[in-house]
Amino acid sequence: MKSHRIDLALQGGGAHGAFTWGVLDRLLADERIRFGAVSGSSAGSMNAVALAAGWTEGGRSAARETLRRFWSRVADAMHMARWAEAWFGAAPGMLEPPSTSPLQAAWDIAQAWLAPGGGNPLRAVLQETVDFELVRRCTEMQLFIGATNVRSGKLRVFRGVQIGLDEVLASACLPVLFPAVEIDGEAYWDGGYMANPSIVPLLAESSNLDLLLVQVHPSQRRSVPRTPMQIIDRINEISFHGALVKELRSFAILRKLVRDEGIDLSQSRSPLLRKADALRVHRIEGGEQLDPLASAEPQATPWQHLLDLHRAGHAAADQWLAVHFSDLGRRGTVDIVAEFLQD
Repeated sequence: MKSHRIDLALQGGGAHGAFTWGVLDRLLADERIRFGAVSGSSAGSMNAVALAAGWTEGGRSAARETLRRFWSRVADAMHMARWAEAWFGAAPGMLEPPSTSPLQAAWDIAQAWLAPGGGNPLRAVLQETVDFELVRRCTEMQLFIGATNVRSGKLRVFRGVQIGLDEVLASACLPVLFPAVEIDGEAYWDGGYMANPSIVPLLAESSNLDLLLVQVHPSQRRSVPRTPMQIIDRINEISFHGALVKELRSFAILRKLVRDEGIDLSQSRSPLLRKADALRVHRIEGGEQLDPLASAEPQATPWQHLLDLHRAGHAAADQWLAVHFSDLGRRGTVDIVAEFLQD
C-alpha cells in the first residue's frame, strides 16, 4: 500500500475550524496519508498544535483524540456561556443584544463568563487540552504558526520549538474580542489578517511536493450580498481569505514566469523557484456548503453544532480521497495559474 507525505495549509475561520477538524480526522484514519509540514493561522493554528501534540503522544489515534478533546472543550465553554446568557438575559443593560449568530453571541458572553477582566477564554481551553511540551517535541512534522504584528502590520511566523500557548493565542486573537497578545515586547493580533495561512514557509522550508489547502472560506460565491449583514459578512470573508489569495497569486506568478521564460531550473540557485515549478497543489474546501451551518439550530447544543461541522469536513475529505488520492505524487488538482492569474 503506497503512502504519500503531504504538507497542510490550515485556514482559520472561527467555529468553522471544526470543519478542518473533520478533514484532519478523516486523513488521520487513512494509513496511506502522512504529514510533513503544517502551516496554520487562527483556528488553523489550534488544529495544528492539537494535531502535533497528539501525534507526539501516541501517533494517529492520539492525534484524533486530542483534536476531539480540544473541540469538545470549546463546546463546553460555549455551553456554559449559554447558561450565562439565560441567567443574565432578564437584567436590562447587562448584555448587548446579539448582532451575530447565536453561537458567536454565546462565545462573546464566554469571554466575560470564563475569563473575567478581559482575558481570552481560549487560554483555559488550550491549557487543558494541548500539551505544548509535546508540540515542541514533535519531530514527525514541521509546524508554522502565523500572527500579525500590531505595530508593523507584518506577519510573524513561529516555528517548532518557538510555539507555545501565547503564540497560538496570538495567532487567534481577534482584536474586537480579545486584548492583543504580547510576545518578546511586541503585540500581536490574529494571523489571518496577513496570512490565512502562510504558504511561504511550506515553499521555502519543506521538501514535500504535495500541498493540501484545507479552506473554510469559499473561493467564489454565486450570489451578490444585499442586506447590510450579508455585506458585512462578505467583507469579513474577503478580508480573511484575501491574504491566502495574495500568496497563491504570487506563487502563480513565479510558476508562470518560470514556464513562460523557459528558465532552466537545473542551473537555478533559488530553491524557491524550483519548488514553485514542481509543487502539486490540492484543496479541500468547505465553501458555501457551510452556510447553513454558520449558526446553530435554536435547539442544538454547541457540541451538536461543532459535530455538524466536523461531519461536513469528514465527508469532504472522504470524497477528496476517493477522487484524488491517485493524483498525489503525480499531479496537482488545483491549477493556480488559471485560477489566480486569469479573470
